[in-house]
Amino acid sequence: MARMYSRKHGKSGSTRPYREEPPKWVDMSPDDIEKKVIELGKEGLDPSEIGEILRDQYGVPSVKYFDLKITDILEEKGLEPKLPEDLRKLMDRAQKIREHLEDNPGDSSAIHGLEQTESKIRRLSKYYRKEEKIPEDWKYETEKEFHKRE
Repeated sequence: MARMYSRKHGKSGSTRPYREEPPKWVDMSPDDIEKKVIELGKEGLDPSEIGEILRDQYGVPSVKYFDLKITDILEEKGLEPKLPEDLRKLMDRAQKIREHLEDNPGDSSAIHGLEQTESKIRRLSKYYRKEEKIPEDWKYETEKEFHKRE
């Protein structure tokens, strides 16, 4: 599939090898993994950060080998974040671009990047409203001062 804001196609990269069962070096059981996910979720970590900790510190390459999902475990225990992680990260990125534009108001490529990021936020929020992951009346509030074209 083509990229939305460039003329490039696809996204190259390596893929994980397909396995039906977890690797032999993983010594944690599914119950141990679930307890660790809950413990890390109570510390306020995002699902991606929990996955990185499980991979780097405990040698669990993916919880999917155990038919688990980090977000499902967090939802069961009521520890899921109010907004989905990818939406929050896009909002953080837009905020950083806005802070950059305060110091550099003439940076037209940053203005364009902010427009693209906010467009992604709007499209993603539309999807999450449809899937009922965020409230129906949730709306992304933006500062319009950088969108003025003179």
